[in-house]
Amino acid sequence: MTMDCSNHFTFGTIGQQEVHVDFCGGRIVSDAGLLALREFDKSLGIVAGFAERFPDPRALPLVTHTREAILTQEVYQILAGYPDGNDADVLRHDPLFKTLLDVSPDDDEHPLASRSTLNRFHYAFTRRQADLPIEERSVLLECQQALCQRLTIGNDYLIDLFLRTRRQRPPYVIIDLDASDDPTHGQQNLSGYHGYYQQHQYLPLFFYDGDTGFPLAAWLRPGTVHASCGAVDSLRRIVTKLRQAYPGLLILVRGDTGFAIPAMYEFCEAEGLLYALGYGTNEVLKRRTDPQLADLQEYYYWYGYRREPHLQHFESIEDYQADGWSRPRRIIAKLELMPQGTNRRFVVTNMSGHPQGIYHGFYVKRGDVPESPIGEWKNGLQGDRLSAHGFRANGLKLLEHILAFALLVLYREAAARAVPEMAHAEVSTWRQRLWKVGAVVVSTPRRIWFHFSETWPFRSLWTRVHTAAMAFVAELRQRTTAPLGVAINPLM
Repeated sequence: MTMDCSNHFTFGTIGQQEVHVDFCGGRIVSDAGLLALREFDKSLGIVAGFAERFPDPRALPLVTHTREAILTQEVYQILAGYPDGNDADVLRHDPLFKTLLDVSPDDDEHPLASRSTLNRFHYAFTRRQADLPIEERSVLLECQQALCQRLTIGNDYLIDLFLRTRRQRPPYVIIDLDASDDPTHGQQNLSGYHGYYQQHQYLPLFFYDGDTGFPLAAWLRPGTVHASCGAVDSLRRIVTKLRQAYPGLLILVRGDTGFAIPAMYEFCEAEGLLYALGYGTNEVLKRRTDPQLADLQEYYYWYGYRREPHLQHFESIEDYQADGWSRPRRIIAKLELMPQGTNRRFVVTNMSGHPQGIYHGFYVKRGDVPESPIGEWKNGLQGDRLSAHGFRANGLKLLEHILAFALLVLYREAAARAVPEMAHAEVSTWRQRLWKVGAVVVSTPRRIWFHFSETWPFRSLWTRVHTAAMAFVAELRQRTTAPLGVAINPLM
């Protein structure tokens, strides 16, 4: 590769030394730390397994970029901080991203997929039968079917990936479910104005493992649906797969007030699931807790504000039955006094035990999961940048962001034992410390070198994380006889 040394610039002096800039540094990439993550991914077949299941209506003999290559490119662009399809027009020539996709950085004849190719893939677009009138193109039905199947297949894959990466049978699984606003931009299908959020948006539904934060499902939904729309059906799919893998497994469910509906209670009770769901305040519950609150206020007035500026008391209402309920259920009430005033919170549950233990020991921990993973999905991975016009295309884009997050969660889990300081590190920390590192790319007939700086401050940390991750892979391989990698037909 010819270097351009014809131009140079001078930027002042430091002592007797002039500061010069030229363009003779060779090929330098800025995200070389992702090489270790990609090796971990390939060893477990994470993105490859995702791609293997996807229906692809394209004319396969004419395909240049396989579905695995496209999904890999999307996932690693997201991890590196380039979430838009437009970024692909530059990155398709980047030596690092080519290497991540098993393309030689010297191969100028085969760049990666462009933004147009990525967009067509999200829409399951194919030119087959393009010579026929639209009404005679039977392939359009195949495209529509693929668009719908991808969303279901992708969500099922997340559960399967969670199960096959467990090193041992878990004693229990906590399923955290939540919805989050996703602002839309432009005329996007099924976007709607939501009065609470005061914006046009989607309202995706998320399910996470409460201990690890691993995503179990992510469904894009129209912007004006109720928070609980589709929650029971999605929970049923997850519970079925968990029970098939681990018969008799204890499963617990957490959610906020948006999911406190009779259908959710009935399903959890029928399936033997323990649940704690936020419940909205109403006049009946206020009357039931007014005497306890009055006693608490008197104590707080005379003694509490001096000793405890924030005073909490918990009550259990065992016989509460709202309209539409088939039977009474337990309500836990948190009564709180503080300098700003009073605060009442309610939780409906079928769990026994002290109400304070259930509230603080179980319910409020949903502040870590799912609130933290959703924050990483939005802020770290720019998961709310769903800018396609089509709803199902955006649904696939959402799954790609979630798959990128799942890969990070597994990598974080693998590193936790040997590198505890990274066990809870967020996406931004991983990117700044271990992924965003410059390297000089040098190709020889037999090797591709990525030369890192010898003064890189996180060299030791990156090495320790990579060693721990590969030890995690080796442990999983010993646990199962099934192959963890997935071979992909190059034409698919």
